[in-house]
Amino acid sequence: MKTMKNLNIGGLKITLPIIQGGMGVGISLSGLASAVANEGGVGVISPAGIGFLYKKHSNDYLENCIFGLTEEIRKTREKTDGIIGVNIMVALSNYVDLVKTSIKEGVDIIFSGAGLPLDLPKYLTEGSKTRLVPIVSSARGAALICNKWKANYDYLPDAIVVEGPKAGGHLGFKVEQLEDEAFALEKLIPEVIAVANEIGQKYSCQIPVIAAGGIYTGEDIDKFLEMGAAGVQMGTRFVTTVECDASDKFKQAYIHAHKDDVRIIKSPVGMPGRAISSEFLDEVEAGTKQPKYCPVNCIKTCDISTAPYCIIASLSAALKGNFKHGYAFAGSNVWRTDKIITVKELFSALLQEFQEYQSKLSLALV
Repeated sequence: MKTMKNLNIGGLKITLPIIQGGMGVGISLSGLASAVANEGGVGVISPAGIGFLYKKHSNDYLENCIFGLTEEIRKTREKTDGIIGVNIMVALSNYVDLVKTSIKEGVDIIFSGAGLPLDLPKYLTEGSKTRLVPIVSSARGAALICNKWKANYDYLPDAIVVEGPKAGGHLGFKVEQLEDEAFALEKLIPEVIAVANEIGQKYSCQIPVIAAGGIYTGEDIDKFLEMGAAGVQMGTRFVTTVECDASDKFKQAYIHAHKDDVRIIKSPVGMPGRAISSEFLDEVEAGTKQPKYCPVNCIKTCDISTAPYCIIASLSAALKGNFKHGYAFAGSNVWRTDKIITVKELFSALLQEFQEYQSKLSLALV
């Protein structure tokens, strides 16, 4: 029976082709990332809003972000010898400093989306072994990044993550595209693979393509691997694990979510986002949550005069389970979560689902 193949990103041999999505604020830190890495996947830290979690360090939010990220990377390294990454949104106001810190601390992989990371290779230092993986939502974006990186830095992505419209958090699509089959992940993956193959052939290299957004089961993993993806990225299903760094109240919001609780929201980042309905979001929709000031200037694209709310404050509140003042981002399959299990149990479940689906396919061919 077929088993999950290994994933190779820039020479890094990853036992299982599963990347844990980077989730801020405070959802994926050293606890979750180390647990995933220990099971043979790629564990990913999100530094988005991390300065709020380390505010006792100083009165400077941006300084606290760098301190917090450094601490979380080091804590993760203490807990695992596996592959770890950092997911850094281009939209963050201290994006460059977070990238430089990740490289200095020797993370294995930087994942970067929520904007096009067109100058990411510029920050690599001599002797650095950090691999660079952009997150895109189209073949056009993938081609643009590859061509810019090659022309300006003689560097090509070590892999490309393609995030479809069923993902949680910020989405690289217009609202009207989210339900359009022309933008479905199943349509995007072959298109990006074609771009990666064309560029790979031109420069005699391989650029693995990783599918993300709405992937929930072992069957989903098999489907995208069969389409030619080298691996998958998953976020939502990792939230309801023991090791996830969020509070139990946050995890329970996932478990109690119904299908019709998942909604598309307008984010101050300037992109639509997918989240779980909450009292806070109802008030935002009613226009009663206009922020009076910007506490930390965390997002480049956020204009306090037009922002519907302060995103960093609302996500920090949700992290602690306060949904009167915040909300939880989640993928389209969040309603399928029903219990909290360990990361080890989750990996076992995914492998079992993958193999059971293989058995069904084998029986169908008999």
